[in-house]
Amino acid sequence: MKSSLKTLYIVRHGQTELNRLGIVQGRGRDTDLNREGRKQAEQFFNAYKQVHFDKIYISELKRTQQSIQAFIDSGIPYEKLSGLDELAWGILEGQPSTPENKSAFLKLIRHWLDGKLDEKFEGGESPNEVKARQLEALKTIMSRPKEETVLICMHGRAMRLFMCVLLNKPLTEMESFPHQNLVLYKVTWDGTKYEIVDFNNASHLK
Repeated sequence: MKSSLKTLYIVRHGQTELNRLGIVQGRGRDTDLNREGRKQAEQFFNAYKQVHFDKIYISELKRTQQSIQAFIDSGIPYEKLSGLDELAWGILEGQPSTPENKSAFLKLIRHWLDGKLDEKFEGGESPNEVKARQLEALKTIMSRPKEETVLICMHGRAMRLFMCVLLNKPLTEMESFPHQNLVLYKVTWDGTKYEIVDFNNASHLK
């Protein structure tokens, strides 16, 4: 009988120049890793290259592939899923980090934490919309029992929402999942529930 057990290694992509500058980048900004991001990718690979990953899943944005390219180069099959893309921040994406923009950003986050999960910037996405596409991506990932150990590379805000989805928590708890670039959440599935066994692990970046 096939095992229904699965272990998910979920990481955020490495640093980009917009990350470094504190500029909002979402689904609409297909940025490259910067020098620091490439170093983080190398550090993560060196720390986890001994893990036998059956499959890699990434978003359709190149910063996720660049972050785990060394694993792909070692022969591990990979697949892009748009459901793993970052939340689209719409008109705020790529804009200078001004007090006005920061204020608008924080105001929207506060609304989300207050339960207004359909709110979004013009041209952007709401947490509920992201959750809907994440559920589709998760359905794909979990439909393949032979892939017992899986590496997923995604994005900061999307990862916060994804952790809520996995743990069956309301999206209003998204801020309880801190992260930095190329940090790891390791999650197990025992056939009935998901459990975090490694929380916000950045030890490989030291």
